[in-house]
Amino acid sequence: MGCTQAGFPAIRSRRDWQSSGLQEPRGESPDLKLVSTGHRSEEVQAARGVKVRYHRKEVATKAEMLSVIKDYQDLFPMILSQATDCMNLVFGIDVKALDPTGLFYVLVNTLGLTYNDSLSGDEESMPMAGLLVNTLSIIFIAGNCAPEEKIWEMLGIMGLYAGMNHFIYGDPRELLTQVWVQQGYLEYRQVPNSDPACYEFLWGPRTYAETTKMKVLEFLAKVHDTIPSAFPSLYEEALQSEKTGPQARVVARARARDGTCARTRAYSKATSNSFFCPN
Repeated sequence: MGCTQAGFPAIRSRRDWQSSGLQEPRGESPDLKLVSTGHRSEEVQAARGVKVRYHRKEVATKAEMLSVIKDYQDLFPMILSQATDCMNLVFGIDVKALDPTGLFYVLVNTLGLTYNDSLSGDEESMPMAGLLVNTLSIIFIAGNCAPEEKIWEMLGIMGLYAGMNHFIYGDPRELLTQVWVQQGYLEYRQVPNSDPACYEFLWGPRTYAETTKMKVLEFLAKVHDTIPSAFPSLYEEALQSEKTGPQARVVARARARDGTCARTRAYSKATSNSFFCPN
């Protein structure tokens, strides 16, 4: 998926795959990008329509969306799919059909998160869950514990920088280190015995309660136009978490909080030494 409407390029090159710490999908080209259709303005119009429905918590109908793209109604499935992909990556919103006929749609947060916020709360403001979803994904990729500098390294690829105002998210550092920490989605702590002090991010208790590693991996796979099993080690970890259920989430959270970040360091030896907690 190559949605770039809000400055979120998909990882497309071999260098990007290596720097992200992801394994390249088996049997897939690393040059993963959305083929341009020439109808980008229609996708944006459709996205704006569903965004208003999201804030109003209203059901959207196929007829209403067709009226927005009236000159390209025969391309409705493709336009809806691509607009949905962009909203999923940028805003953290999924478009779900309410019935088999595909006549009615509802908007829900990606990963099953209950987070529902925006900059001003009005219908023209942008949902901000997309940044949260991407941050949780980076932490998972990093072995469940990601150093702050590497979080910003990856978010920088998406055009987001600490202390720099973003037209959707405002100051992203405030969201990551304050707002979402207070809401329980992230943990932000000093690395034990680090001098000078450095910090790291982990999933918070609310994240463990509301979503799973498999859902995060499914999101990552969708971004890269592949399937979860294309990332073998991450897939195995997510499967084990699914099998053991809520108890595994409690154990995983406890291990992540033990101050050693051992899981991350072990994981880093098998992947990229530049993307994980410092020794």
